[in-house]
Amino acid sequence: MNYFQLFDLPEQFALDLTELGSRYLALQKRFHPDNFAAASERDRLLSVQQTANINDAYHSLKQPLLRAEHLLALRGLKISNEQRSFTEPAFLMQQMALREQLADVHEQDDPEQAIADIEHYLSTQRKLLQNQLNEALSARTAEHDQLAAELVRKLKFFYKLQHELELIEQQLQD
Repeated sequence: MNYFQLFDLPEQFALDLTELGSRYLALQKRFHPDNFAAASERDRLLSVQQTANINDAYHSLKQPLLRAEHLLALRGLKISNEQRSFTEPAFLMQQMALREQLADVHEQDDPEQAIADIEHYLSTQRKLLQNQLNEALSARTAEHDQLAAELVRKLKFFYKLQHELELIEQQLQD
């Protein structure tokens, strides 16, 4: 299913999330199962299925990584469940350094500041990669789609680190 077509949106990475939200609400209103309470069993079932599709599509288009994966899947590159390691030495070194910083947060004189610094760095890197991802996906060539897939893999790493950092922050607050 093409989620962009479902919401009548252009197939592009950069989306107006307010417009997406408005279209989501309109579709939910139109296909809500309560509207089909007096309909046939078949129509009620189709309404439930369509509502589930709308929810899945909205969730995917709202999240940058899932949106990029969906775009790539529409272009024939399915990377959503792959487990691939990185071979780029600079990125591997960056990964190791960030993992060490996370491991050392508890030992810092000011753990809250260490968390804030790491959080700022991760946010900056995510924004940079998302901008590069937007450019790669906008080019609409096989070569750029491969680059976009690599950028998605890198972004996944930064989102995972952000989650781990949030867990560390939660542990410090407890």
